[in-house]
Amino acid sequence: MRRFPVLIAAAATLALAGTAYAHPKLLSASPSANATVAKPTHIELHFSEKLLPAFSKAELTMAAMPGMAAMKMASVAKLGPDLRTLIVTPNGSLPHGRYSVAWQVVSTDTHKVAGSYAFAVK
Repeated sequence: MRRFPVLIAAAATLALAGTAYAHPKLLSASPSANATVAKPTHIELHFSEKLLPAFSKAELTMAAMPGMAAMKMASVAKLGPDLRTLIVTPNGSLPHGRYSVAWQVVSTDTHKVAGSYAFAVK
């Protein structure tokens, strides 16, 4: 009779060990990290999993320069039709300088991931 609880515990352990707990990964970005580009009209972040629109966002910040503090750039972040692409569209043209994109996404399996990268506008 003692074997039954042990067998149930072993089966549960094996079942849980086989469950994959994935997180969305940033596969690519345009402009890419550390790139120097002409004035982009939007920034695209491509992820490995479908994302939840209500919990996925990004901020665009122009880096500090001599005599000027870092400045958040007004922009809109929304998911593309594939639900795997976060598109950040600045409200205006980006002036020459260095920028960082800080993103936070939540996949449909509710895993939250955040990151950032930088690029420059010539």
